[in-house]
Amino acid sequence: MVQASVAGEMTGKPLIESDRVEGTDVYDPAGNNIGDIKRLMIDKISGRVSYAVMSFGGFLGIGEQEHTIPWNKLEYDTSLGGYRTDITEEQLKGAPTFYRDREYDWTDRARERELHDYWSAPYYWDRP
Repeated sequence: MVQASVAGEMTGKPLIESDRVEGTDVYDPAGNNIGDIKRLMIDKISGRVSYAVMSFGGFLGIGEQEHTIPWNKLEYDTSLGGYRTDITEEQLKGAPTFYRDREYDWTDRARERELHDYWSAPYYWDRP
């Protein structure tokens, strides 16, 4: 598994399989588990991961919610064995959920800007 230490230093293999990421826990700034990764969304042209769909809340899959999180909001932390983020559970509760709409047009940059602005994340399409 590709891992970054707390200091952001790479360890392990340079690539990771998507199924190894799915199910990985996500922790808030205090180290509390706030959910896990359900799936990744990959930009077809660049091949880069753009979003992680994260689930939180509920019990045994009942009542859980899913939210699309910009990938750059997550950093793997070897000491936790999961992803650390500055996102809080309170932010998740009020987060936009438009990714669930099958008719959602992911080419609508205004809607994607809304998502990135909510999370205070840089736009993935502006990355070099």
